[in-house]
Amino acid sequence: MVSSSRASEERDVVGQDGEPDALLSPDWTRDEEARAKRKVDFIVLPLLMLGFFCLQLDRGNIANALTDNFLKDIGITQNQFNVGQQLLSTGIVLLEIPSNILLYRIGPQKWLSLQVVAFGLVSTFQAFQKGYGAFLATRLLLGLTESGFIPGGLYTLTTWYTRAETAKRVMVFFVGNLAASASTNLIAYGILHMRGVADKPGWFWLFVTMGLFSILAGLVLALLLPDSVHKPTPFLLPRLRLFTERELYILKHRVILDDPAKASGPVRIGRKDLVSALSNWKLYPHVMITLCNNGPLTAFNTYTPTIINTFGFDRLRSNALASVGPWTLIPIAILLSWLSDQFQLRAAMTTLALTVNWVFMIVNQQLTYSNSRGKRYAGVVLTQSINFTPHPLNIAWMTLHCHNSTERAVAMAMIIMAANAAGIYGSQLLRSDDAPRYHRGFIVMVVLLSAGVAFCLFQWAADKVAARRASTTIEDPQGAGRHDRLSGADEKHSSIASVE
Repeated sequence: MVSSSRASEERDVVGQDGEPDALLSPDWTRDEEARAKRKVDFIVLPLLMLGFFCLQLDRGNIANALTDNFLKDIGITQNQFNVGQQLLSTGIVLLEIPSNILLYRIGPQKWLSLQVVAFGLVSTFQAFQKGYGAFLATRLLLGLTESGFIPGGLYTLTTWYTRAETAKRVMVFFVGNLAASASTNLIAYGILHMRGVADKPGWFWLFVTMGLFSILAGLVLALLLPDSVHKPTPFLLPRLRLFTERELYILKHRVILDDPAKASGPVRIGRKDLVSALSNWKLYPHVMITLCNNGPLTAFNTYTPTIINTFGFDRLRSNALASVGPWTLIPIAILLSWLSDQFQLRAAMTTLALTVNWVFMIVNQQLTYSNSRGKRYAGVVLTQSINFTPHPLNIAWMTLHCHNSTERAVAMAMIIMAANAAGIYGSQLLRSDDAPRYHRGFIVMVVLLSAGVAFCLFQWAADKVAARRASTTIEDPQGAGRHDRLSGADEKHSSIASVE
Protein backbone atom coordinates (compact mmCIF):
# COMPACT_ATOMS: atom_id res chain seq x y z
CA MET A 1 0.00 0.00 0.00
CA VAL A 2 1.18 3.56 -0.67
CA SER A 3 0.23 6.68 1.22
CA SER A 4 -2.37 9.10 -0.11
CA SER A 5 0.26 11.74 -0.87
CA ARG A 6 2.45 9.27 -2.69
CA ALA A 7 -0.53 7.88 -4.58
CA SER A 8 -1.40 11.42 -5.63
CA GLU A 9 2.09 11.92 -7.03
CA GLU A 10 1.86 8.64 -8.95
CA ARG A 11 -1.36 9.46 -10.79
CA ASP A 12 -0.62 9.99 -14.43
CA VAL A 13 -4.06 10.43 -16.00
CA VAL A 14 -6.82 12.52 -14.49
CA GLY A 15 -10.41 12.51 -15.64
CA GLN A 16 -12.61 15.56 -16.18
CA ASP A 17 -14.29 14.96 -12.85
CA GLY A 18 -10.96 15.20 -11.08
CA GLU A 19 -10.86 11.50 -10.30
CA PRO A 20 -7.76 9.65 -11.48
CA ASP A 21 -8.38 7.44 -14.47
CA ALA A 22 -5.13 5.51 -14.07
CA LEU A 23 -2.50 4.96 -11.39
CA LEU A 24 1.11 3.87 -11.59
CA SER A 25 0.59 1.72 -8.49
CA PRO A 26 -2.39 0.78 -6.27
CA ASP A 27 -3.27 2.80 -3.18
CA TRP A 28 -5.25 0.02 -1.49
CA THR A 29 -4.39 -3.11 0.44
CA ARG A 30 -4.63 -6.66 -0.84
CA ASP A 31 -7.38 -7.37 1.67
CA GLU A 32 -9.43 -4.43 0.39
CA GLU A 33 -9.01 -5.61 -3.17
CA ALA A 34 -9.88 -9.20 -2.26
CA ARG A 35 -13.10 -8.10 -0.52
CA ALA A 36 -14.16 -5.95 -3.47
CA LYS A 37 -13.38 -8.72 -5.95
CA ARG A 38 -15.27 -11.23 -3.81
CA LYS A 39 -18.37 -9.06 -4.10
CA VAL A 40 -18.13 -9.20 -7.87
CA ASP A 41 -17.72 -12.97 -7.65
CA PHE A 42 -20.93 -13.26 -5.64
CA ILE A 43 -23.04 -10.67 -7.47
CA VAL A 44 -22.06 -10.15 -11.10
CA LEU A 45 -20.71 -13.61 -11.97
CA PRO A 46 -23.68 -15.64 -10.62
CA LEU A 47 -26.17 -13.38 -12.41
CA LEU A 48 -24.38 -13.84 -15.74
CA MET A 49 -24.23 -17.59 -15.08
CA LEU A 50 -27.99 -17.55 -14.44
CA GLY A 51 -28.60 -15.93 -17.82
CA PHE A 52 -26.33 -18.46 -19.56
CA PHE A 53 -28.10 -21.28 -17.69
CA CYS A 54 -31.44 -20.11 -19.05
CA LEU A 55 -30.10 -19.73 -22.59
CA GLN A 56 -28.89 -23.31 -22.68
CA LEU A 57 -32.05 -24.50 -20.93
CA ASP A 58 -34.25 -22.99 -23.66
CA ARG A 59 -31.91 -23.96 -26.49
CA GLY A 60 -31.36 -27.55 -25.41
CA ASN A 61 -34.75 -28.66 -24.09
CA ILE A 62 -35.84 -29.66 -27.58
CA ALA A 63 -33.37 -32.57 -27.47
CA ASN A 64 -35.45 -33.99 -24.62
CA ALA A 65 -38.71 -33.24 -26.42
CA LEU A 66 -37.60 -35.58 -29.21
CA THR A 67 -37.99 -38.58 -26.91
CA ASP A 68 -41.62 -37.59 -26.18
CA ASN A 69 -42.93 -38.01 -29.73
CA PHE A 70 -42.35 -34.33 -30.49
CA LEU A 71 -41.79 -34.85 -34.22
CA LYS A 72 -44.94 -36.93 -34.63
CA ASP A 73 -47.08 -34.60 -32.47
CA ILE A 74 -46.30 -31.45 -34.47
CA GLY A 75 -46.10 -33.26 -37.82
CA ILE A 76 -42.51 -32.93 -39.03
CA THR A 77 -39.74 -35.34 -40.05
CA GLN A 78 -36.24 -35.67 -38.58
CA ASN A 79 -34.67 -33.95 -41.58
CA GLN A 80 -37.16 -31.07 -41.26
CA PHE A 81 -36.22 -30.86 -37.59
CA ASN A 82 -32.57 -30.50 -38.64
CA VAL A 83 -33.51 -27.53 -40.85
CA GLY A 84 -35.14 -25.86 -37.84
CA GLN A 85 -31.94 -26.36 -35.84
CA GLN A 86 -30.01 -24.75 -38.69
CA LEU A 87 -32.32 -21.74 -38.54
CA LEU A 88 -31.64 -21.42 -34.81
CA SER A 89 -27.91 -21.11 -35.46
CA THR A 90 -28.51 -18.87 -38.49
CA GLY A 91 -30.57 -16.46 -36.38
CA ILE A 92 -27.76 -16.22 -33.85
CA VAL A 93 -25.17 -15.53 -36.56
CA LEU A 94 -27.32 -12.89 -38.29
CA LEU A 95 -27.73 -10.69 -35.21
CA GLU A 96 -24.49 -11.51 -33.34
CA ILE A 97 -22.69 -8.28 -34.24
CA PRO A 98 -25.78 -5.97 -34.19
CA SER A 99 -26.67 -7.39 -30.77
CA ASN A 100 -23.22 -6.58 -29.44
CA ILE A 101 -23.35 -3.07 -30.88
CA LEU A 102 -26.60 -2.54 -28.98
CA LEU A 103 -25.02 -3.93 -25.82
CA TYR A 104 -22.15 -1.46 -26.05
CA ARG A 105 -24.60 1.40 -26.65
CA ILE A 106 -27.22 0.75 -23.96
CA GLY A 107 -25.22 -1.34 -21.51
CA PRO A 108 -25.30 -4.94 -20.25
CA GLN A 109 -27.81 -4.22 -17.45
CA LYS A 110 -30.56 -3.44 -19.95
CA TRP A 111 -29.67 -5.51 -22.99
CA LEU A 112 -28.77 -8.82 -21.34
CA SER A 113 -31.85 -8.65 -19.08
CA LEU A 114 -34.12 -7.95 -22.05
CA GLN A 115 -32.56 -10.80 -24.00
CA VAL A 116 -33.25 -13.36 -21.27
CA VAL A 117 -36.89 -12.23 -21.04
CA ALA A 118 -37.20 -12.30 -24.85
CA PHE A 119 -35.88 -15.81 -25.43
CA GLY A 120 -37.88 -16.96 -22.39
CA LEU A 121 -41.06 -15.73 -24.09
CA VAL A 122 -40.18 -17.46 -27.36
CA SER A 123 -39.38 -20.68 -25.53
CA THR A 124 -42.70 -20.56 -23.70
CA PHE A 125 -44.73 -20.07 -26.88
CA GLN A 126 -42.94 -23.01 -28.54
CA ALA A 127 -45.40 -25.10 -26.55
CA PHE A 128 -48.20 -23.99 -28.89
CA GLN A 129 -46.50 -24.72 -32.23
CA LYS A 130 -48.09 -27.00 -34.78
CA GLY A 131 -46.72 -27.79 -38.21
CA TYR A 132 -43.47 -27.24 -40.09
CA GLY A 133 -43.92 -23.49 -40.60
CA ALA A 134 -44.54 -22.78 -36.93
CA PHE A 135 -41.55 -24.93 -35.97
CA LEU A 136 -39.22 -23.04 -38.32
CA ALA A 137 -40.52 -19.67 -37.10
CA THR A 138 -40.00 -20.46 -33.42
CA ARG A 139 -36.48 -21.82 -33.94
CA LEU A 140 -35.47 -18.76 -35.95
CA LEU A 141 -36.97 -16.40 -33.35
CA LEU A 142 -35.17 -18.23 -30.56
CA GLY A 143 -31.87 -17.82 -32.38
CA LEU A 144 -32.48 -14.12 -33.05
CA THR A 145 -33.32 -13.40 -29.40
CA GLU A 146 -30.34 -15.39 -28.08
CA SER A 147 -27.82 -13.77 -30.42
CA GLY A 148 -25.06 -11.84 -28.72
CA PHE A 149 -25.75 -13.01 -25.17
CA ILE A 150 -22.58 -15.11 -24.83
CA PRO A 151 -20.07 -12.52 -26.15
CA GLY A 152 -22.06 -9.88 -24.26
CA GLY A 153 -21.61 -11.82 -21.03
CA LEU A 154 -17.91 -12.33 -21.76
CA TYR A 155 -17.47 -8.63 -22.46
CA THR A 156 -19.22 -7.74 -19.20
CA LEU A 157 -16.78 -9.91 -17.27
CA THR A 158 -13.82 -7.99 -18.75
CA THR A 159 -15.12 -4.73 -17.29
CA TRP A 160 -14.93 -6.15 -13.75
CA TYR A 161 -11.80 -8.33 -13.80
CA THR A 162 -8.15 -8.09 -14.79
CA ARG A 163 -6.79 -10.18 -17.65
CA ALA A 164 -5.11 -12.69 -15.32
CA GLU A 165 -8.41 -13.23 -13.47
CA THR A 166 -10.77 -13.33 -16.41
CA ALA A 167 -9.95 -16.75 -17.87
CA LYS A 168 -10.97 -18.50 -14.64
CA ARG A 169 -14.21 -16.53 -14.53
CA VAL A 170 -14.90 -17.34 -18.17
CA MET A 171 -14.82 -21.04 -17.35
CA VAL A 172 -17.06 -20.44 -14.33
CA PHE A 173 -19.39 -18.47 -16.63
CA PHE A 174 -19.49 -21.45 -18.99
CA VAL A 175 -20.32 -23.68 -16.01
CA GLY A 176 -23.77 -22.06 -16.20
CA ASN A 177 -24.06 -23.55 -19.68
CA LEU A 178 -22.73 -26.93 -18.59
CA ALA A 179 -25.00 -27.09 -15.54
CA ALA A 180 -28.00 -26.32 -17.76
CA SER A 181 -27.04 -29.12 -20.16
CA ALA A 182 -26.92 -31.57 -17.27
CA SER A 183 -29.97 -30.21 -15.45
CA THR A 184 -32.17 -30.08 -18.54
CA ASN A 185 -32.01 -33.83 -18.95
CA LEU A 186 -32.95 -34.50 -15.32
CA ILE A 187 -35.66 -31.84 -15.25
CA ALA A 188 -37.08 -33.20 -18.50
CA TYR A 189 -37.22 -36.69 -17.01
CA GLY A 190 -39.66 -35.39 -14.41
CA ILE A 191 -41.66 -32.93 -16.54
CA LEU A 192 -42.20 -35.34 -19.44
CA HIS A 193 -44.14 -37.58 -17.06
CA MET A 194 -46.83 -34.87 -17.24
CA ARG A 195 -47.91 -36.13 -20.66
CA GLY A 196 -51.70 -36.21 -20.60
CA VAL A 197 -52.13 -33.44 -18.01
CA ALA A 198 -54.80 -31.08 -19.42
CA ASP A 199 -54.67 -33.29 -22.53
CA LYS A 200 -51.24 -31.87 -23.39
CA PRO A 201 -48.05 -33.74 -24.34
CA GLY A 202 -45.12 -33.76 -21.94
CA TRP A 203 -43.03 -31.56 -24.22
CA PHE A 204 -45.74 -28.86 -23.95
CA TRP A 205 -45.11 -28.60 -20.21
CA LEU A 206 -41.36 -28.79 -20.79
CA PHE A 207 -41.37 -25.65 -22.95
CA VAL A 208 -43.81 -23.77 -20.71
CA THR A 209 -41.96 -24.52 -17.46
CA MET A 210 -38.49 -23.71 -18.74
CA GLY A 211 -39.66 -20.65 -20.67
CA LEU A 212 -41.39 -19.15 -17.64
CA PHE A 213 -38.29 -19.81 -15.54
CA SER A 214 -36.21 -17.82 -18.05
CA ILE A 215 -38.65 -14.91 -17.97
CA LEU A 216 -38.39 -14.82 -14.18
CA ALA A 217 -34.59 -14.99 -14.38
CA GLY A 218 -34.56 -12.07 -16.83
CA LEU A 219 -36.47 -9.98 -14.30
CA VAL A 220 -33.95 -10.95 -11.62
CA LEU A 221 -31.13 -9.72 -13.87
CA ALA A 222 -32.98 -6.45 -14.48
CA LEU A 223 -33.39 -5.99 -10.72
CA LEU A 224 -29.84 -6.88 -9.64
CA LEU A 225 -27.27 -6.89 -12.47
CA PRO A 226 -25.02 -3.81 -12.34
CA ASP A 227 -23.88 -2.38 -15.67
CA SER A 228 -20.14 -1.91 -15.08
CA VAL A 229 -17.75 -0.27 -12.62
CA HIS A 230 -18.53 2.98 -14.46
CA LYS A 231 -22.28 2.51 -13.97
CA PRO A 232 -22.71 0.07 -11.06
CA THR A 233 -26.50 0.19 -10.59
CA PRO A 234 -29.19 -2.23 -11.84
CA PHE A 235 -31.68 -1.41 -14.60
CA LEU A 236 -34.94 -1.55 -12.62
CA LEU A 237 -33.47 -0.44 -9.29
CA PRO A 238 -31.18 2.46 -10.21
CA ARG A 239 -30.93 3.60 -6.59
CA LEU A 240 -29.73 0.22 -5.33
CA ARG A 241 -26.09 0.46 -4.25
CA LEU A 242 -24.42 -2.94 -4.35
CA PHE A 243 -20.87 -1.59 -3.86
CA THR A 244 -19.42 1.13 -1.63
CA GLU A 245 -17.60 4.10 -3.15
CA ARG A 246 -14.29 2.70 -1.92
CA GLU A 247 -14.99 -0.68 -3.50
CA LEU A 248 -15.91 0.95 -6.80
CA TYR A 249 -12.73 3.03 -6.72
CA ILE A 250 -10.65 -0.12 -6.23
CA LEU A 251 -12.56 -2.15 -8.83
CA LYS A 252 -12.29 0.60 -11.41
CA HIS A 253 -8.62 1.40 -11.02
CA ARG A 254 -7.34 -2.15 -10.63
CA VAL A 255 -8.56 -3.02 -14.13
CA ILE A 256 -7.11 0.24 -15.49
CA LEU A 257 -3.74 -0.62 -13.95
CA ASP A 258 -3.99 -3.97 -15.71
CA ASP A 259 -5.15 -2.46 -19.03
CA PRO A 260 -4.97 1.37 -19.37
CA ALA A 261 -7.21 1.18 -22.46
CA LYS A 262 -10.13 0.55 -20.09
CA ALA A 263 -9.77 4.03 -18.63
CA SER A 264 -12.06 5.39 -21.33
CA GLY A 265 -14.91 3.13 -20.23
CA PRO A 266 -16.93 0.93 -22.61
CA VAL A 267 -15.35 -0.36 -25.80
CA ARG A 268 -16.05 1.56 -28.98
CA ILE A 269 -15.25 -0.48 -32.06
CA GLY A 270 -14.51 1.40 -35.26
CA ARG A 271 -13.61 0.42 -38.81
CA LYS A 272 -9.91 0.42 -37.99
CA ASP A 273 -10.48 -2.07 -35.16
CA LEU A 274 -12.45 -4.35 -37.47
CA VAL A 275 -9.74 -4.21 -40.13
CA SER A 276 -7.05 -4.88 -37.52
CA ALA A 277 -8.82 -7.99 -36.22
CA LEU A 278 -9.83 -9.32 -39.63
CA SER A 279 -6.27 -8.91 -40.97
CA ASN A 280 -4.71 -10.75 -38.01
CA TRP A 281 -4.09 -14.19 -39.53
CA LYS A 282 -3.34 -15.71 -36.13
CA LEU A 283 -7.03 -15.54 -35.21
CA TYR A 284 -8.18 -17.74 -38.10
CA PRO A 285 -6.78 -21.07 -36.87
CA HIS A 286 -8.85 -20.53 -33.72
CA VAL A 287 -11.91 -19.88 -35.85
CA MET A 288 -11.24 -23.14 -37.72
CA ILE A 289 -10.74 -25.05 -34.46
CA THR A 290 -14.16 -23.83 -33.34
CA LEU A 291 -15.77 -24.74 -36.67
CA CYS A 292 -14.31 -28.24 -36.55
CA ASN A 293 -15.19 -28.94 -32.89
CA ASN A 294 -18.58 -27.31 -32.50
CA GLY A 295 -20.29 -28.92 -35.49
CA PRO A 296 -19.91 -32.44 -34.06
CA LEU A 297 -20.71 -30.97 -30.62
CA THR A 298 -24.06 -29.64 -31.88
CA ALA A 299 -25.01 -32.88 -33.62
CA PHE A 300 -24.00 -35.14 -30.77
CA ASN A 301 -25.62 -33.12 -27.96
CA THR A 302 -28.87 -32.57 -29.87
CA TYR A 303 -29.41 -36.26 -30.42
CA THR A 304 -27.86 -37.69 -27.23
CA PRO A 305 -31.18 -38.69 -25.55
CA THR A 306 -32.42 -40.10 -28.87
CA ILE A 307 -29.21 -42.08 -29.41
CA ILE A 308 -29.40 -43.50 -25.88
CA ASN A 309 -33.05 -44.41 -26.52
CA THR A 310 -31.92 -46.56 -29.50
CA PHE A 311 -29.73 -48.62 -27.15
CA GLY A 312 -32.88 -50.14 -25.67
CA PHE A 313 -33.58 -47.78 -22.75
CA ASP A 314 -37.11 -46.42 -22.45
CA ARG A 315 -37.69 -42.88 -23.72
CA LEU A 316 -37.92 -41.07 -20.34
CA ARG A 317 -35.04 -42.94 -18.74
CA SER A 318 -32.94 -41.97 -21.76
CA ASN A 319 -33.25 -38.32 -20.74
CA ALA A 320 -32.05 -39.06 -17.21
CA LEU A 321 -29.13 -41.14 -18.51
CA ALA A 322 -28.16 -38.29 -20.85
CA SER A 323 -27.36 -36.12 -17.81
CA VAL A 324 -24.46 -38.26 -16.54
CA GLY A 325 -21.91 -37.05 -19.10
CA PRO A 326 -22.59 -33.30 -18.64
CA TRP A 327 -22.23 -33.58 -14.86
CA THR A 328 -18.90 -35.37 -15.39
CA LEU A 329 -17.86 -32.64 -17.82
CA ILE A 330 -18.08 -29.84 -15.24
CA PRO A 331 -15.15 -30.87 -12.96
CA ILE A 332 -13.06 -31.91 -15.98
CA ALA A 333 -13.59 -28.54 -17.67
CA ILE A 334 -12.73 -26.65 -14.47
CA LEU A 335 -9.58 -28.76 -13.94
CA LEU A 336 -8.29 -28.21 -17.49
CA SER A 337 -9.04 -24.50 -17.23
CA TRP A 338 -7.15 -24.29 -13.93
CA LEU A 339 -4.16 -26.08 -15.43
CA SER A 340 -4.30 -23.78 -18.45
CA ASP A 341 -4.24 -20.69 -16.19
CA GLN A 342 -1.91 -21.93 -13.49
CA PHE A 343 0.85 -23.14 -15.79
CA GLN A 344 0.08 -20.99 -18.85
CA LEU A 345 -0.67 -24.05 -20.99
CA ARG A 346 -3.25 -22.55 -23.32
CA ALA A 347 -2.12 -24.44 -26.42
CA ALA A 348 -1.42 -27.70 -24.61
CA MET A 349 -4.77 -27.90 -22.81
CA THR A 350 -6.80 -26.99 -25.91
CA THR A 351 -4.96 -29.58 -28.00
CA LEU A 352 -5.27 -32.21 -25.27
CA ALA A 353 -9.03 -31.68 -24.85
CA LEU A 354 -9.70 -31.77 -28.60
CA THR A 355 -7.50 -34.84 -29.10
CA VAL A 356 -9.29 -36.75 -26.33
CA ASN A 357 -12.63 -35.73 -27.85
CA TRP A 358 -11.42 -37.04 -31.22
CA VAL A 359 -10.37 -40.37 -29.69
CA PHE A 360 -13.72 -40.81 -27.92
CA MET A 361 -15.58 -40.02 -31.13
CA ILE A 362 -13.62 -42.77 -32.88
CA VAL A 363 -14.70 -45.09 -30.05
CA ASN A 364 -18.34 -44.12 -30.67
CA GLN A 365 -17.96 -44.71 -34.40
CA GLN A 366 -16.56 -48.19 -33.82
CA LEU A 367 -19.31 -48.97 -31.29
CA THR A 368 -21.98 -48.35 -33.94
CA TYR A 369 -21.21 -51.95 -34.95
CA SER A 370 -21.68 -53.26 -31.40
CA ASN A 371 -24.89 -54.59 -29.87
CA SER A 372 -23.74 -54.03 -26.29
CA ARG A 373 -25.81 -51.16 -24.91
CA GLY A 374 -23.49 -50.87 -21.92
CA LYS A 375 -20.43 -50.26 -24.12
CA ARG A 376 -22.32 -47.89 -26.41
CA TYR A 377 -23.66 -45.90 -23.48
CA ALA A 378 -20.15 -45.71 -21.98
CA GLY A 379 -18.94 -44.26 -25.29
CA VAL A 380 -21.63 -41.58 -25.15
CA VAL A 381 -20.75 -40.61 -21.56
CA LEU A 382 -17.02 -40.42 -22.33
CA THR A 383 -17.67 -38.10 -25.28
CA GLN A 384 -20.05 -35.92 -23.29
CA SER A 385 -17.44 -35.58 -20.55
CA ILE A 386 -14.99 -33.73 -22.84
CA ASN A 387 -16.63 -32.54 -26.08
CA PHE A 388 -17.50 -29.00 -24.92
CA THR A 389 -14.19 -28.28 -23.13
CA PRO A 390 -12.06 -27.35 -26.19
CA HIS A 391 -14.33 -24.37 -26.92
CA PRO A 392 -13.67 -22.16 -23.84
CA LEU A 393 -10.02 -23.29 -23.74
CA ASN A 394 -9.63 -22.22 -27.37
CA ILE A 395 -11.17 -18.83 -26.55
CA ALA A 396 -8.59 -18.27 -23.81
CA TRP A 397 -5.79 -19.32 -26.16
CA MET A 398 -7.06 -17.05 -28.93
CA THR A 399 -6.70 -13.92 -26.81
CA LEU A 400 -2.92 -14.40 -26.74
CA HIS A 401 -2.98 -13.38 -30.38
CA CYS A 402 -4.95 -10.14 -29.94
CA HIS A 403 -3.09 -6.83 -29.79
CA ASN A 404 -5.53 -4.77 -27.69
CA SER A 405 -8.93 -4.81 -26.01
CA THR A 406 -10.90 -3.69 -29.09
CA GLU A 407 -9.31 -6.43 -31.20
CA ARG A 408 -10.17 -8.91 -28.47
CA ALA A 409 -13.79 -7.76 -28.58
CA VAL A 410 -13.95 -8.29 -32.36
CA ALA A 411 -12.16 -11.64 -32.05
CA MET A 412 -14.67 -12.74 -29.41
CA ALA A 413 -17.55 -11.98 -31.78
CA MET A 414 -15.73 -13.89 -34.54
CA ILE A 415 -15.28 -16.99 -32.41
CA ILE A 416 -18.88 -17.03 -31.17
CA MET A 417 -20.15 -16.54 -34.73
CA ALA A 418 -17.94 -19.45 -35.80
CA ALA A 419 -19.44 -21.59 -33.03
CA ASN A 420 -22.94 -20.87 -34.28
CA ALA A 421 -21.93 -21.27 -37.93
CA ALA A 422 -20.71 -24.72 -36.92
CA GLY A 423 -24.19 -25.31 -35.52
CA ILE A 424 -25.66 -24.63 -38.98
CA TYR A 425 -23.82 -27.50 -40.65
CA GLY A 426 -23.71 -29.61 -37.48
CA SER A 427 -27.49 -29.79 -37.44
CA GLN A 428 -27.40 -31.91 -40.61
CA LEU A 429 -24.73 -34.43 -39.60
CA LEU A 430 -27.20 -36.97 -38.21
CA ARG A 431 -29.98 -37.65 -40.70
CA SER A 432 -32.93 -40.02 -40.88
CA ASP A 433 -31.47 -42.19 -43.67
CA ASP A 434 -28.48 -42.89 -41.40
CA ALA A 435 -30.55 -43.72 -38.29
CA PRO A 436 -30.49 -45.34 -35.81
CA ARG A 437 -26.76 -46.24 -35.77
CA TYR A 438 -25.56 -43.12 -37.65
CA HIS A 439 -22.51 -44.89 -39.13
CA ARG A 440 -21.95 -42.13 -41.72
CA GLY A 441 -22.58 -39.32 -39.25
CA PHE A 442 -19.95 -40.55 -36.80
CA ILE A 443 -17.38 -40.96 -39.58
CA VAL A 444 -17.94 -37.34 -40.66
CA MET A 445 -17.61 -36.15 -37.05
CA VAL A 446 -14.31 -38.05 -36.67
CA VAL A 447 -12.95 -36.41 -39.84
CA LEU A 448 -13.97 -32.94 -38.65
CA LEU A 449 -12.34 -33.42 -35.25
CA SER A 450 -9.19 -34.70 -37.00
CA ALA A 451 -9.02 -31.40 -38.87
CA GLY A 452 -9.53 -29.52 -35.60
CA VAL A 453 -6.57 -31.33 -34.01
CA ALA A 454 -4.46 -30.47 -37.07
CA PHE A 455 -5.31 -26.76 -36.71
CA CYS A 456 -4.39 -26.92 -33.00
CA LEU A 457 -0.98 -28.43 -33.82
CA PHE A 458 -0.40 -25.83 -36.56
CA GLN A 459 -1.20 -22.92 -34.23
CA TRP A 460 0.89 -24.42 -31.43
CA ALA A 461 3.88 -24.79 -33.76
CA ALA A 462 3.40 -21.21 -35.03
CA ASP A 463 3.39 -19.96 -31.44
CA LYS A 464 6.63 -21.77 -30.67
CA VAL A 465 8.33 -20.34 -33.75
CA ALA A 466 7.14 -16.81 -32.86
CA ALA A 467 8.31 -17.19 -29.26
CA ARG A 468 11.72 -18.45 -30.41
CA ARG A 469 12.11 -15.50 -32.78
CA ALA A 470 11.10 -13.07 -30.04
CA SER A 471 13.63 -14.61 -27.65
CA THR A 472 16.39 -14.46 -30.26
CA THR A 473 15.61 -10.82 -31.06
CA ILE A 474 15.72 -9.81 -27.39
CA GLU A 475 19.09 -11.53 -26.90
CA ASP A 476 20.53 -9.96 -30.07
CA PRO A 477 21.46 -6.27 -29.45
CA GLN A 478 21.42 -5.67 -33.19
CA GLY A 479 17.81 -6.78 -33.30
CA ALA A 480 16.45 -4.31 -30.76
CA GLY A 481 14.67 -2.32 -33.42
CA ARG A 482 13.10 -5.43 -34.84
CA HIS A 483 11.86 -6.45 -31.40
CA ASP A 484 9.87 -3.24 -31.11
CA ARG A 485 7.94 -4.26 -34.19
CA LEU A 486 6.99 -7.69 -32.92
CA SER A 487 3.29 -8.26 -32.60
CA GLY A 488 1.63 -8.07 -29.19
CA ALA A 489 0.71 -11.73 -29.48
CA ASP A 490 4.38 -12.76 -29.87
CA GLU A 491 5.41 -10.72 -26.83
CA LYS A 492 2.66 -12.17 -24.65
CA HIS A 493 3.95 -15.72 -24.73
CA SER A 494 6.11 -15.04 -21.68
CA SER A 495 3.42 -13.20 -19.72
CA ILE A 496 0.00 -13.89 -18.26
CA ALA A 497 -2.73 -13.51 -20.87
CA SER A 498 -6.31 -14.59 -20.71
CA VAL A 499 -9.82 -14.09 -22.07
CA GLU A 500 -10.92 -10.49 -21.97
